[in-house]
Amino acid sequence: MNRTVAAAEIGGQTIVYDPLTGQTRLADRPLPAGRRTYDDRELAGWPQIDPASLNSGWPVSLCWSPLVRCNLACPHCLDDKQLPELPAADRARTGQAIASSGVLGVDISGGEPLLLTDLPDLADLLVAGGLAVSVTTNGWQLARRAAALARHVDAVRVSLDGPDPDRHDAMRGRRSFDRALGGIVAARAAGLPVQIQTVIRASLTRRDLQCLVDLAARLGAQGVTFLQMLPLGEGAALTAELVGDAVARALVDSLAVPAGLAVRLRTRAAAGNFTVVRADGQVWRNQPDAAGIGPTDRLHGPTGLALTAPDGSA
Repeated sequence: MNRTVAAAEIGGQTIVYDPLTGQTRLADRPLPAGRRTYDDRELAGWPQIDPASLNSGWPVSLCWSPLVRCNLACPHCLDDKQLPELPAADRARTGQAIASSGVLGVDISGGEPLLLTDLPDLADLLVAGGLAVSVTTNGWQLARRAAALARHVDAVRVSLDGPDPDRHDAMRGRRSFDRALGGIVAARAAGLPVQIQTVIRASLTRRDLQCLVDLAARLGAQGVTFLQMLPLGEGAALTAELVGDAVARALVDSLAVPAGLAVRLRTRAAAGNFTVVRADGQVWRNQPDAAGIGPTDRLHGPTGLALTAPDGSA
């Protein structure tokens, strides 16, 4: 399958950002800068690289959460629900600042981004700047919007909290599992690459994780990313559900992965220093250990995304 990524030369190396997985890769040859389409088998052959090792003054990628509203109430949500949301005109200005900043990719998150009627316009601003764009969604609205969304973004990431309605709906609410699966099917039918994302919790067993991997393969998703829970936002109250990076790594490494499916783990350590643009237009970066957030500052223009330290990453 061909997928769209964004490439640039950084420090004499050709760097590729993959919007489906959020991974940064090192290409095996020089590539034209900007948005390009490559076969996903070729992409998988390029080694992953830690953005921090690039010593760049800019994040490779970031998360933009243009809203805090959501139709579900997940107990591990990272968002501060008290934040004010910018009006549409200011959202567009924020998108333009990100688009002209030099970052390679943006994941539009929330809140629930599919609640935004101007989501396609925001994505178009980023694409026009040469960025690769993904959307992270709970999937409730995805079946209705997938066909239109496919004309504006490069990938969609759908959050699942368990391999069945009992596990997932206990976290997110009744019918949310079936709505998410319907959205995945619709996205694949529309030609959108799909990744399933699951937050690892102590209450999820190895069998649960294996069932999620098998479910992703049956649905035609390209990958599964297991995310270490961050003790931020409402998730700070779920310390009993936290597991260490080493435990999470052992769990994920023990899974049997069907052919053609990419499975990866985002450790808590890897989430350190990640850049987020919030719904109020403020920029935060996770603390190096991802146990909290650093100081915030208003994004007035592209230079507001510059890393505060030469070894910072996103």
